[in-house]
Amino acid sequence: MKNIAVIGSGTMGNGIAHVFAQNGFNVNLIDINEQALEKALAVINKNLDRQVNKGRIDEAGKESTVANITTTTDLKSGVSSSDLVIEAATENKELKMNIFRDMDANAPANCILATNTSSISITELAAFTSRPEKVIGMHFMNPVPVMKLVEIINGYSTSEQVTKTIYDLSIEIGKTPAMANDYPGFIANRILMPMINEAIWTLHEGVGGVEEIDTVMKLGMAHPMGPLQLADFIGLDVCLAILNVLHDGFGNPKYAPCPLLVNMVNSGNRGVKSGNGFYNWTHGTKDLVVSESFKR
Repeated sequence: MKNIAVIGSGTMGNGIAHVFAQNGFNVNLIDINEQALEKALAVINKNLDRQVNKGRIDEAGKESTVANITTTTDLKSGVSSSDLVIEAATENKELKMNIFRDMDANAPANCILATNTSSISITELAAFTSRPEKVIGMHFMNPVPVMKLVEIINGYSTSEQVTKTIYDLSIEIGKTPAMANDYPGFIANRILMPMINEAIWTLHEGVGGVEEIDTVMKLGMAHPMGPLQLADFIGLDVCLAILNVLHDGFGNPKYAPCPLLVNMVNSGNRGVKSGNGFYNWTHGTKDLVVSESFKR
């Protein structure tokens, strides 16, 4: 396995491309938007510079990483010689299903089709292909170049050989794989999202403010980041989408998203990506302050 295609050049896609390229793989980074691809390359270069400055790689390592990445807006040619295609598009089931149809139609017969979805059923996505045994989940964590975990999710039909291949590959690129089966939210988000949702309910009901809630979880529970700040980093729209998957999948009201979260997303407050969420991000993370909406 040497040729990797990554579909989607956003935060997760460019991070996945970065990691594979840094480990010597040939990477085709695919997006329908040329400007998005240009932005992705700029982000990758910036992150590589950070690694150089910290002494984790040298200039030659940076140059070889960049040289290993090719960008294209043509999915058909981008996946045509791939050993593995990783879909990293927006967390939208219909969009991912359409992408999987295209991946299946244009990738080589022996190519493994993976998704970076954080909650959508691997089995459902596999049903839109002619190779369900070669479909698997590779849920990377953000920021991909830094976070060690890859949650590997088996669909109902995923073959043992494909699972072993992806498990070994994850280790090869310096990640720690953790196996999960295909149930709503898998392991990571089945545990994380109810906690974030409960933190939002705690704010919504006036039990505590944004800073108080995050401070309690950081200092009292030894979390490196409070749940509301983490929600901003993940993207409030993504949190909402995952909670909806959990709620629909289990039919349990405990997974119903807090109305405050719904209202924030509907009003365009999506966290870091929009510049405003539970915190104001317009001046960057170093000038992080609570949004005016939540000051009492």
